[in-house]
Amino acid sequence: MIAVVLIQLLLFVSGSKYGFIMWSDKAVVSVTNDLKLIPPMHVARATYTNDVNSTGWAFLELHTSPDASDEKQAYAAGFLEGFLTRDLIWMHWQNMLKGYCYNRIDVCGLIEEYVDINEHYIADMIHTHPNDPYWYHIKLYKIQLEGLAAGYNQATSDSYQWLTTRDILWINMLGDLDDLAFALTIPKNTPESLLFGEHCSGLVKLLPDNAELFTSHVTWNSYQSMLRFQKMYVLSYRTSPNNAKPIPGRKMAFTSYPAFVQSTDDWYITSAGLVAAETTIGNSNRTLYEYVQPTGQIMEFVRAMVATRLATSGAHWVDLFRRHNSGTYNNQWYIVDYKKFKRKTQKSEGQVEAGLLWVVEQLPGFTEAADLTEELKATSYFPSYNIAYFPRMFNLSGGNERIATFGDWFAYETNPRAKIFREQQGSIDSMGSMFRVMRYNDYRHDPLSRCACSPPYSACNAISARNDLNPANGSFPFRALGHRSHGGTDAKVTNSEMAKKYLFLSVSGPTYNISRGIPPFQWSKFDMGSEVFHEGHPDVWTFSPLIHHWEWG
Repeated sequence: MIAVVLIQLLLFVSGSKYGFIMWSDKAVVSVTNDLKLIPPMHVARATYTNDVNSTGWAFLELHTSPDASDEKQAYAAGFLEGFLTRDLIWMHWQNMLKGYCYNRIDVCGLIEEYVDINEHYIADMIHTHPNDPYWYHIKLYKIQLEGLAAGYNQATSDSYQWLTTRDILWINMLGDLDDLAFALTIPKNTPESLLFGEHCSGLVKLLPDNAELFTSHVTWNSYQSMLRFQKMYVLSYRTSPNNAKPIPGRKMAFTSYPAFVQSTDDWYITSAGLVAAETTIGNSNRTLYEYVQPTGQIMEFVRAMVATRLATSGAHWVDLFRRHNSGTYNNQWYIVDYKKFKRKTQKSEGQVEAGLLWVVEQLPGFTEAADLTEELKATSYFPSYNIAYFPRMFNLSGGNERIATFGDWFAYETNPRAKIFREQQGSIDSMGSMFRVMRYNDYRHDPLSRCACSPPYSACNAISARNDLNPANGSFPFRALGHRSHGGTDAKVTNSEMAKKYLFLSVSGPTYNISRGIPPFQWSKFDMGSEVFHEGHPDVWTFSPLIHHWEWG
């Protein structure tokens, strides 16, 4: 489609802040440190800074022009991001995927076969439904991935480091990979990542008298994943080829990773007034994986992005997301529609309208969703902590069997995080206290962090886990509570005013509190540091919370 890309360097030095793409009969990418050198007639422009060593984050803000076709915008957006961020992409590839297929060639071969069939199915659907907004935006998403691979390779001089579009697809599939690998092989033992759903904590908190509405999220992930981005995409796409109306999610701010063209944490703030986030649901019901098929389904990371771009409300987001359920990366999503909230002021009472909070849960072959606004009003909070809320989904996911085997750590009401959220949420009265709760870990002193372990507590039993602090020679009833390179790797909080500006308070890195016996995370002092790839990471993670203000808005 787009065969030739030329590069023009304007005042180029390594780490140039701005990039842009022009188009005539071919694309021309330019990089510069001078904003004034970006001409008005560009297809895409971006500002990029790598502040990982000073703040824990890299920042990318990328805009496309409505004067260009949607296809050119998508390709240029991907190309420019791949070109500007190539160093972090290569580091993250090494950290996260370099050894994924070692000693599992058969599994990776099955995944490749699945992806081949799935990509063919998607191409057929795009071809036969050219004017359908859903398939049209899947097409644009695929073009953006192609552009990212091309831009990355254009900036890469060492052929050993070149990556194909399929490689870029694989890294974007990271959330789906474990479920997909299991579904295609059904080994005798279910991986603990599927049993425990150990990704993330989330909280929606409504203050008394509707004084404020906070939405928050903490990523739980392997520490090797901590090359982090905050991104803003402003994509001037039409709704469809025969509908020139701009997409509702034209602007979105989100946390992400190198090479990812979606969040995967997940955490989004969109121009439709929505904040979307999720935590992963454990699934130990092996029979459900029979529903994972390469035709008729779209992997979760693509469905989530399409829903976020096209949705006008929480109900609309849920409807889009439920289509073509792949049964991979099974999550509980919570969608907050800030258009349904009016904050109390001195002149007016606050108001909460129906549709403010939608929750949807996914398992292979099944989804369930509901408007939980009335429950939020009644309880003042909705917590999310890797256990299904809906009883049917809890039962389908094998929840009762997990309780019978491992105890009430797996029950919705009695999981340690359920109890900690219940106890801590009442103290929230400001952005600062909300942020404190989302970084909370006092495992040595909080009775709710105790377990039938030796020592008698686990740093996993917290809102923001620190599994590295659990002793390697300790005794734990299951691996999730033990010593691992895993924990809470960030925190993000927004409110009704900040969300309007696509802003959120954030911090990168594992939580720490020296006065409570929780030291900062440091790779050189971590006993697994030599075993875990962490190219490009700072050694010590003691970054301060920040609010990143987007340069172009």
